[in-house]
Amino acid sequence: MRIATMATGGIGGFLAVKLANDGHSVATIARGAHLGAIRDKGLTLDGATGVETCRPEIATDRPDEVGPVDAIIFGVKGDGLEAAARACLPMIGPDTVVVPFLNGVEASDRLIRILPEHNVANGVARVSTTISAPGVITQTGAFNSFIFAERDSRPSARIDALRDAITAAGSSAPPTDDIVRELWSKFALFAALSGVTAAGRCTIGDVRNIPQLESLFKRALSEIVAIGRAFGVELDVDIEEQVWSSMQGFPPEGRASTAIDLEKGRPLEIEWVSGAATRLAAQMGIDAPVNSALYAILLPHKHGR
Repeated sequence: MRIATMATGGIGGFLAVKLANDGHSVATIARGAHLGAIRDKGLTLDGATGVETCRPEIATDRPDEVGPVDAIIFGVKGDGLEAAARACLPMIGPDTVVVPFLNGVEASDRLIRILPEHNVANGVARVSTTISAPGVITQTGAFNSFIFAERDSRPSARIDALRDAITAAGSSAPPTDDIVRELWSKFALFAALSGVTAAGRCTIGDVRNIPQLESLFKRALSEIVAIGRAFGVELDVDIEEQVWSSMQGFPPEGRASTAIDLEKGRPLEIEWVSGAATRLAAQMGIDAPVNSALYAILLPHKHGR
């Protein structure tokens, strides 16, 4: 397949290395020192199975140099979606599929305001990765799973082809019959964890071991589950128990990416996390006081230090 990663951050970089090393034609869209390092030394993944380096067929900050591709792995920060989507237009052919892997539940709906709806799919990534140095992607933990489908979850040859490619490259791309349920299941966990670990400047271990933080997390989680169900999402009956159980297996020193961005003085994508929970609750006429409070606490830090 001919695949582009837009942009080549933690998620795009992880998949770019896996797919390029399995023989696919990969174009990495990046910028600055990260792009320079990819051009000079290749793109390196320091992952759970060891260190891998690939030489993408194209490394550029100009998507118009790439031309139409079969698939675009779309993994940017929520605030950068519009500009990145417009930049993708030269890479989109009649059957190109754009798979968004962003935090939150609104990315696909936002993309179809800019890109042809026929070209837009929906997806959720379950992997912990970051750019640890220019040209280097580091994975934390061994889990990696990429779940995606057409927006209406119908069967699709182009989705099957990308899923097969990712699986053959050594990652995981399980099928789903309800991509919206998958998105909200992750959102329930991530939004609660993001809000609590960032606002509390705390770790997952703190959330598990301090009863007041556990209660706060579970209340935030319950609100998000209620919002999803108000939108008609068929979340599992025991979704809250599933989420809390999954938390027991996370490293105690772990935190959501929002908490790490806060510590480093970076801009926060809270509009698409706690902010989204607050906004979507209001849209459905239900209360979400915990998520609203977490959003308010983090707002002064929205634009970084």
